[in-house]
Amino acid sequence: MSKLKSYNPANNEMLGSVKISSVNEIKQKVSNAQDAFITWGVLSIKKRLELLKNVYIALEKRQDEISQLACQEMGFPIRDQKLFDMSDGLNYFKWYLENSKKILSPQTTLDNQSEIHQVYFEPFGVAAIIQPWNFPFCQWSWSVVPNLIAGNTVVFKHSEECPLSGKLIEEIISSTDLPKGVFNEVYGDAMVGEILTDQDIDLIAFTGSFKVGQRIYQKAASKFIKAVLELGGSAPGIVFEDADINNAVESIFALRFTNCGQACDGLKRLMVHESIFDKVVEKLTTLLKSKIIGNPLDETTDFGPLVARRQLDLIKDQLKDALDKGAKVISGGKTPDKLSGSYFQPTLLTNIKNDMRVWTDEVFGPVLPIISFKSEEEAIKLANDTQYGLGGYVFTQNLEKAERVAKQIKTGMVSINGVNYVCPHNPFGGYKHSGLGRLHGHFGLHDLSQVKVIAKNK
Repeated sequence: MSKLKSYNPANNEMLGSVKISSVNEIKQKVSNAQDAFITWGVLSIKKRLELLKNVYIALEKRQDEISQLACQEMGFPIRDQKLFDMSDGLNYFKWYLENSKKILSPQTTLDNQSEIHQVYFEPFGVAAIIQPWNFPFCQWSWSVVPNLIAGNTVVFKHSEECPLSGKLIEEIISSTDLPKGVFNEVYGDAMVGEILTDQDIDLIAFTGSFKVGQRIYQKAASKFIKAVLELGGSAPGIVFEDADINNAVESIFALRFTNCGQACDGLKRLMVHESIFDKVVEKLTTLLKSKIIGNPLDETTDFGPLVARRQLDLIKDQLKDALDKGAKVISGGKTPDKLSGSYFQPTLLTNIKNDMRVWTDEVFGPVLPIISFKSEEEAIKLANDTQYGLGGYVFTQNLEKAERVAKQIKTGMVSINGVNYVCPHNPFGGYKHSGLGRLHGHFGLHDLSQVKVIAKNK
């Protein structure tokens, strides 16, 4: 019997294991979802929401347990895990419970004396959902909850880096009155995901790398089924000469370094006007040196470890490439002393060239390349110098300029002066290699639904 082992990246100790799902078990879970869809898919939205509200209550009651385990599995500092993963995930769940009925209700497109035309939103069927580790609960909530509300049944695979968190969520759901087969979970690495997406499914929802997303898109195309893909990013941040520097620096820190820099839409490339370049770099350096690196279970910790040794090795390789090509380390750049886990110091780099991997790759860790610019046109060109297009950040007190620049950045989302765009009512997704489709709000719910027009006489 093959086991998937889970390790604590803070100390490399094994936390536990789960049984890797066999081919027959995966097929059975898909079959269970198919059987459950017969009744779940035609259940009223009101009844689905009632049943899912009980799931919400059960998860809310055990949120501290989920947070502790997620913190241990992937190193997210507990203070931030509770806020940005657990609490956010519950808030999204609650928003869906409160708003989905209106969003999924029939919409009238024509109503005259003789005819009425209405658009209905119906489920696809069985959704195969594959999610990453960086926000263990939020990724589950973001992907599974709207699918279930839309009427799809789900076979879910969490990342191999947080199988215990996935198992706990499954156990909590199993304790509720959600009908058997509506939510199913399988366990394993990429091979299990391959097997799952080979099955007789009706929709694939995936969050992860572009390379894997492209592979999944090809598989979806061969089946001629819908794929919703969120594939990461390399978000630019532009700081103009008239920006509120203190506000910008605080925002840049949060946007780049929360969760040790392991966020898909995190600010990953910083462009600063040459007139304030030194001042911004100095303030960022001072801020980073005030932060605490240590045990993620400690409420005072700002930086925990990266999720795994392989992630640490990748960051080191990307940094080495930059240094070999002339980059300069302003702060950090090393593994901290006296910490045995997968830790890496928050790092600022200057003297950046556009062929460096810290510029061209998605850097999923606490490394921030900083480059200066002279003009608005140059800043926009630098911002768009990437294969990705998920998030973007603009800092200036000139709102006319901010909006002008925001419209020219080729991304799905742009924040001006640190305003948070990651909200349940907003679409989440991007341009270019950052994916296809959108999550959240009516945009996301409609992406998970078949659209049907019924036109009739009065």
